[in-house]
Amino acid sequence: MATITITPGESFDPTETVTSTKLNDLGSPTAALTAASIDTADIADDAVTPALIADDAVTTPAILDANVTFAKLTDVIDDDTMATATDTTLATSESIKAYVDASSTDGFTPAAVGSGQKSVTLPNGLIMKFGTASSSSDAAEDFTFTGLGHTDFPNECLNITLGGMMSTMNSVSSTGFTINRLDSLSGTFIFYWQAIGR
Repeated sequence: MATITITPGESFDPTETVTSTKLNDLGSPTAALTAASIDTADIADDAVTPALIADDAVTTPAILDANVTFAKLTDVIDDDTMATATDTTLATSESIKAYVDASSTDGFTPAAVGSGQKSVTLPNGLIMKFGTASSSSDAAEDFTFTGLGHTDFPNECLNITLGGMMSTMNSVSSTGFTINRLDSLSGTFIFYWQAIGR
């Protein structure tokens, strides 16, 4: 229990009446309260309120490291999948790293769909398909994505790019494309193709 020593400036008789004047004459306490002289038993549970604490009174050295726990923080999530994230919460650096690492391996690594053929779906919904094909005719030739080891685009094919063989593009659809190589070419040619769609 904390104690305060009072040095009186006025003496009291055993039967003397205590008056405000006599109390004022007692003077000030000679010993100030210090942190060491105050025990937790001296402070009621609800005695210290936020209004009683000065804005700059609580400094970092005054808080034990073990006393700042994740449970005491509000609006902070630790969710590696970000399923609980909202526009008003913060995420831990660990959960952000885990989410980005998972996205970079699950969402962007091309998947093999056939011999020499690859496909990747981007986060915005665009789909890239690419691989090789064989041309054996100087006339128009049809190539289907299923025939090249892929699936059709769910909605549409937006663009086809060819490489390794001179030709014209006759048509493009969600299921394939038609090309016509130069008449000066003969025999069988392996060419590269890339399709972007959604």
